[in-house]
Amino acid sequence: MKYTFVQAFKTNMNLSLPICKQAQPLISFAGGVNAGSVNFNSHKDKVVIVIGATGTGKSRLSIDLASHFAAEIVNSDKIQVYKGLDIVVNKVTEEQCRGVPHHLLGIVDPNADFAATDFRHHASLAIESIIERDRLPIIAGGSNSFVDSLVNDDPHFASRYDCCFLWVDVSLPILQSFVSDRVDQMVKAGLVDEVRAIFDPKADYARGIRRAIGVPELAQFLRMEGNADPSILDALLQDAVEAIKVNTYKLACRQLQKIHRLRDFWGWHLHHIDATEAFLKHGQEANEAWERLVVDPSAMIVGQFLYKDSNDKISNPTGATVLSRAVPSMVAMATATH
Repeated sequence: MKYTFVQAFKTNMNLSLPICKQAQPLISFAGGVNAGSVNFNSHKDKVVIVIGATGTGKSRLSIDLASHFAAEIVNSDKIQVYKGLDIVVNKVTEEQCRGVPHHLLGIVDPNADFAATDFRHHASLAIESIIERDRLPIIAGGSNSFVDSLVNDDPHFASRYDCCFLWVDVSLPILQSFVSDRVDQMVKAGLVDEVRAIFDPKADYARGIRRAIGVPELAQFLRMEGNADPSILDALLQDAVEAIKVNTYKLACRQLQKIHRLRDFWGWHLHHIDATEAFLKHGQEANEAWERLVVDPSAMIVGQFLYKDSNDKISNPTGATVLSRAVPSMVAMATATH
């Protein structure tokens, strides 16, 4: 039977998995009881950062990791930080969240400005609150400029935290097809109705949540509703949906360029996780490929990162201790399975 790093980690470290907990004041979803915590023996506090282009599965991976480690997630998407338009901006649902606390998700007034400096301030508060509860902060989102600002422009963050960067990547042709299908699903789920509910012909589309892809593209269609022939409206809607697909793909390309710059210019050490094969499969085969090619390697990387600075022993929530030399043996077992 396959013995993955995650299984070995749980067995040997005897770590308790986190149950959904209400983290005040920044958590978005209701929760329950905290089942445990992780104590890290390191000179710096640990932070995991999950980056990638839109649609590559950053949220899914961050939740998967939070289900293996005692962790909470800090949203770094500059549009998902706003209240409303949950379908348009593709926020994780309560079901998808699986009880994992999320911070900076749907907390800002839709008409307000929320800049990188605001993100640095609120993200730092969220990270500190998570660490105070002896849990692991996982920063995840598509706005690499926010993460860039936090890591490169905040001396306090740089001096206090040790970061592990996971880059979830998908081949661009495959991602383009996935993004197109996802937009179709979002339209079926009520994307147009969401935008219609906030539509204002005099609105500033460069401010607040109206900057979100999906809002400006539908403006012409919504202006013509009630004043145009149904066939014209249908054509306008089709054009708007196609524009949403094109602009979403362009966003993914820009995000990918930014990631390359963070790696090549700033010298960030990014752990590259290729999820392409999981996107090529369907149903249970896709889920199995995701676990094998994305979750297991990421969990191994995070496990090594969390305990690489331990000296003689590692503490865990049960009060038991395990010699740090147990970690390399678990890594070896995990490597042997792939």
